[in-house]
Amino acid sequence: MLHLGAVVNEILSIKDLSFFYPDGVQALHSISLSVSSGEKVAFVGANGAGKSTLLLHLNGILRGEGEVYVCSERVCRENLNAVRAAVGLVFQDPDDQLFSPTVLEDVAFGPLYMGLPEEEVKSRAEMALKLVGMEEMAQRPPHNMSLGEKKRAAMATVLAMKPQILALDEPTSALDAPSRKRITAILRDLPQTVIIATHDMTLVAEVATRTIVIDKGEVVADLVTEEILGERSLLEEHGLEIPGLSLPGS
Repeated sequence: MLHLGAVVNEILSIKDLSFFYPDGVQALHSISLSVSSGEKVAFVGANGAGKSTLLLHLNGILRGEGEVYVCSERVCRENLNAVRAAVGLVFQDPDDQLFSPTVLEDVAFGPLYMGLPEEEVKSRAEMALKLVGMEEMAQRPPHNMSLGEKKRAAMATVLAMKPQILALDEPTSALDAPSRKRITAILRDLPQTVIIATHDMTLVAEVATRTIVIDKGEVVADLVTEEILGERSLLEEHGLEIPGLSLPGS
């Protein structure tokens, strides 16, 4: 396996993680990796590779065999609330996270649920909407928005919780070019540790500093993104394409 090396300032650690679905299919095979605070990391692979399944282990939605640590705390039933406050997960389908009459109410829901004071809730909601460029859409009903707008609103609902890690599942899937560029710019500028599960290698090239290739539930490469992009045969072998990019050596 191609491997990056030691990780410093560790914020996430996965140790020997395996996962079986109820039908007996093994989705993850003894995965071990660590992520540093502030890193922007991409989990890449073809559909069915296991990257989304891995993402769902980061805040305990799925729990397999092995260990996952967030901010040095093991992910387990006893501390799920703390873990989910630290790891904000943005689902592939934004309709899974948008359910209120207005965008503002959706974004404020998490801080309200935390029992924060009204002024803090307002401040967090405004901050999150500004981060995704939706200040003027606060009173819009989410169901009337475009897919790109919904995805940004879903990101805001998570950012309002001020997570230390932002984890996103296919954030650019099914988006048109302008919406994709906007999401890309937001992710590139965020100060948090960002983990993206995707097969969009253009997004990876523009956002991720490190890329982990997953195939059949196993980590097959873990390198600086620029190096991964130069591994043509590796990418092709694991069902990944990089349209529109000029790779090193091309």
